[in-house]
Amino acid sequence: MSEQLDILVIGINYAPEVTGVACYSTGIARGLSAAGHRVRVVTGFPHYPAWAFAPGYETGAWRRERDGDVDVLRVRHPLPRNTLGPGRVVMEAVFALEAAVAAGRPPDLVLVMSPSLMSVGAGLARRFGTRTAVGVVVQDLYSRAFPETGAMNGRGRSLVTRLESALLRGADGVSVLHDRFRDSVLGLGVDPSRIVVIRNWSHVVTSTADRAATRAAFGWSPDETVVLHAGNMGYKQGLENVVEAARLADERGAPIRFVLLGDGARREALQTLGAGVERLEFRAPLPDGQFEDAMAAADMLLLNEKPEVSDMCVPGKLTSYFAAGRPVLAVTDPRSGGASEVLAARGGVLVGSGDPSLLLKTAWALRDDPRQCAALGEGGRAYADAVLTEEAALGAYEEWAEAMVARRRSEAGRRSEAGGRSRWT
Repeated sequence: MSEQLDILVIGINYAPEVTGVACYSTGIARGLSAAGHRVRVVTGFPHYPAWAFAPGYETGAWRRERDGDVDVLRVRHPLPRNTLGPGRVVMEAVFALEAAVAAGRPPDLVLVMSPSLMSVGAGLARRFGTRTAVGVVVQDLYSRAFPETGAMNGRGRSLVTRLESALLRGADGVSVLHDRFRDSVLGLGVDPSRIVVIRNWSHVVTSTADRAATRAAFGWSPDETVVLHAGNMGYKQGLENVVEAARLADERGAPIRFVLLGDGARREALQTLGAGVERLEFRAPLPDGQFEDAMAAADMLLLNEKPEVSDMCVPGKLTSYFAAGRPVLAVTDPRSGGASEVLAARGGVLVGSGDPSLLLKTAWALRDDPRQCAALGEGGRAYADAVLTEEAALGAYEEWAEAMVARRRSEAGRRSEAGGRSRWT
């Protein structure tokens, strides 16, 4: 560390949320703090993936907390009934406004976690009139997400694309988690010299539990194949496909159990759709430790995405899947970031999306090939150990943070020497 920086992290998701972006916003804040920097966080009230405020957070406006040496300020925001509708826009707009007001003293650097996109505006507002640098950590691209999930097309999509382009072009730096994202961000007009690729890391530990005992505790018999989806049950996952695959397994008497572990906006609808399906099981989110045990006890881990999803994200669950050492069934568009990652890791097989019969057939074929299962599991784990390490990612984030601050100060100095005004935008 060349100097201690004052860093403000803005992101609507943070611990105690245990899935999605919260894992990385929390990890980045803690990692930069551990490296000796002064870190503050402005975040929302815990709500994801259930889309309901966590127990103990149902009331109140602002709340101050400590996460080790990290100062955390939580600001209240509404929750949408439909996570793809206008309510989502309202939620993110309210959070961005609250974050802009609540951010406090000008820091050396603002790191914005996107989603939510409008929080980038809050970060840019903190830069006005100062030498503060602004970096954006892109986990999802809105200009891809809205059309791919069916939330917005036509004129609405064009407006979102222009907004995302303007906000990202205004930042001092943009971090993306995969080369596929870099190409998309370049397409939005961002200066290539301001884009870095920093991979997400695997944030789970290797399970040491007895696998047979874990299966017995969950009620999974030794002679059935367990295909486990772990994580969010939202629109982009398209898990109706899995419900129908389980229904087909019932009809054919296949010894395969599909387990949907987690929560999300579509869970209730999926449970209604799957009522009476014997080979379909829903499980609530598990705490750390038990979560890793469940993945290790499964026979296969399932990545399932809607057929339209290809460019909006690289699923974060893959980092955990690879670390678990189980083969991945990647039900996704072959052009998607998820497909690219599974192939790079040699950690799973691709399955055409939106075809329940093909999903069941592939799971059945993999069940009958234990050598391939073992090789795929070992491939994913080796990839996680070599590429998806927390140490490498956090080191890269610190280096990126210091580079953005230095660049911003240099630009400020040049403008000052040229007789320019001190106003910075």
